[in-house]
Amino acid sequence: MRNALKPLSTLRTPRLFLMLGLALALCSGGAEATERIKDLAQVQGVRDNQLFGYGLVVGLNGTGDDQQVLFTAQSLSGMLGRLGVRINPKDMSFRDVAAVMVTASLPTFSRPGTHIDVAVSAMGNTRSLEGGVLLITPLAGADGVVYAVAQGALQVGGFQVSAAGSSLRKNQPNSGIIPEGATVERAVTPDLSAGPLVLELKIPDFTTASRIAAAVNKALGDGSAKATDPASVEIVSKDPKISPVEIMQKIERLEVDADSLARVAISERTGTIVAGENVRLRPVMVAHGGLQISVVAHNYISQPAPFSLGQTRAGSNADITATEQNNAAVALPSTTTVTDLAKAMNALGANPRDLVEILQAMKAAGALDAELEVF
Repeated sequence: MRNALKPLSTLRTPRLFLMLGLALALCSGGAEATERIKDLAQVQGVRDNQLFGYGLVVGLNGTGDDQQVLFTAQSLSGMLGRLGVRINPKDMSFRDVAAVMVTASLPTFSRPGTHIDVAVSAMGNTRSLEGGVLLITPLAGADGVVYAVAQGALQVGGFQVSAAGSSLRKNQPNSGIIPEGATVERAVTPDLSAGPLVLELKIPDFTTASRIAAAVNKALGDGSAKATDPASVEIVSKDPKISPVEIMQKIERLEVDADSLARVAISERTGTIVAGENVRLRPVMVAHGGLQISVVAHNYISQPAPFSLGQTRAGSNADITATEQNNAAVALPSTTTVTDLAKAMNALGANPRDLVEILQAMKAAGALDAELEVF
């Protein structure tokens, strides 16, 4: 069962952060940590839908696309043509317009007239979208149907300025958002009464699915729920008068003790290691030594003797040294809690980079009962 989080300070191993940089989700053996069904699962068919569209941003202060971006000139010429202004794209000179892709997420049960946020990203060689205004842009789904229309002033969280060959940039100026910048034109309303109500687990697990089904049956009192697989729980109410909305109102706030796989997540880029509560360590012996190689370059000038025919030449050489740490072997005992695992890892006295290799070697030796996820 999932246990409540215990503060890191109770481990009495301050070197855990100073020497190892080991971030662990520590658990106590007391209270249970339960989660609501609405946090563990979602109703099948009730999901967001992705929308996208191609548009133009105008009003830029000379930071838009240049004439090398042909599709921007063609798009601008086509838009002006629909407004009655005929102009050849080759004759256009502009730097205040940029071609962009507009994306949005359409929530389920959105009604026409609802406003949603949109994200705008540059497609050409624009330097910044700061101060731009997106012109009316239809947003379509994967089926090609237009579900929303976007337009409005951009909010850009960065900037870029340059002068005399120097430049200053903060965050990403080539993308921005328009809060509530799109208006929904077509409703997306899945029919929940067409079949059985199915709960889809966000993290498939046999034990969690069974516990959700048991909690639903206890709440409804008619045995209508069953776990069909580790990823779904099917609910078929025996009362024809009760609607899916009423069923969800009764069960979505039920708390279930969710189970999880034993997993250790490792970030090789930052040296961060996070272990879950179910991670176990078998008795193992670890001997780890670090090898450091140092290369120091020295530059020199070869000066010929006076009145000789020699030439002045520059050269370099390098001093290479290798240092290997001779660490003694450490016998780590079997652990049953993450607290014990933290103490065992701290006993190695290794840095976070070395710990990554040690944990991978433990897994290969069969001493670590957990899945390693490296990202």
